[in-house]
Amino acid sequence: MHTFPKQLPPNLDDATPLYRQLAAHIRQLIVDGVVKSGQALPAERELMEISGTSRVTVRKALEQLIDEGLLVRRQGAGTFIAPSREQSGQRLTGFSADAKSRGESPSSVWLVKSLANATEDEAKHLGLNEGEPVMRFSRLRLSDGEPLAIEHAVIPGNTLPSPDVVLDSLYQALREYGKHPSKGTQKLRASLASPIEAGLLTIKDGSEVLRIERQTYLNDGSVVEYTRSVYRGDKYVFVSELQDVGG
Repeated sequence: MHTFPKQLPPNLDDATPLYRQLAAHIRQLIVDGVVKSGQALPAERELMEISGTSRVTVRKALEQLIDEGLLVRRQGAGTFIAPSREQSGQRLTGFSADAKSRGESPSSVWLVKSLANATEDEAKHLGLNEGEPVMRFSRLRLSDGEPLAIEHAVIPGNTLPSPDVVLDSLYQALREYGKHPSKGTQKLRASLASPIEAGLLTIKDGSEVLRIERQTYLNDGSVVEYTRSVYRGDKYVFVSELQDVGG
C-alpha cells in the first residue's frame, strides 16, 4: 500500500500560486509512482493539513489535476488517481483488440475514410510511387466513451476492395481479406498536444501526449500499413519486456 506524504508544504518565497504548487506536488507523486492508479487521495481536510493551505487552494489544485485527467472524482467516494492503460510495445494488435482485452468497450468517431493519391511522405513509407492510390483512415478512438487517441492510418489502395469495408477495426478487415500484417516496427516519442488534438481528446492545450508511428508488413516483406497516432499521455503506459543480453 502506497502512503501519501504527511507534509507537502508550499514554498512561500515562490511567486507561483499556492494551488499550482500543490497541484505540482501531487502531479510529481503520480509521475514518480509514489501514488498509484486507483488509489484514493486524502480527504480535503487532511490535504489542507498536509499542505498548510486553505480549502479553496486544495479544491483549485484538485480541479486542475482533474482537468488534466490525472485525477477522477467519484460521487460519494472521494478523489482518486485516474487509471492508466498499460499496452504492450511487443504485440502487433490494434486499439480495438487492446481495449477489449482490458474489458473495455472500444468505439470510434470517423474523421476521414477515403481513397486518395499518395503524398510524397505516404509513398515513401508504403514503398509506393507518389500519386499512387492509397486508402486513408483517420478517427478518434474511444474506450468506454472516453477519448483516448487520434489515429491516422494509410494503406496501399489495392489492399482492400473499398475503404467502406473497414468498420470498427482496420486489422479485422485486413485479416478478412488475407492482408493481416505479420510483423512491424513502432516508434514512440513524447510530445505536447496541438490545440486541435487537445480539443478532440478533451485535454488542455499543451498537455503531454505520446506520438506513435507504426509500420507493418506482410509475410513477403511489403508494407501494408503506415499509422501515426496520438495517445493521451495521462492515460497510457507502454510496456516492453527486457532480456539480459550481457555486456
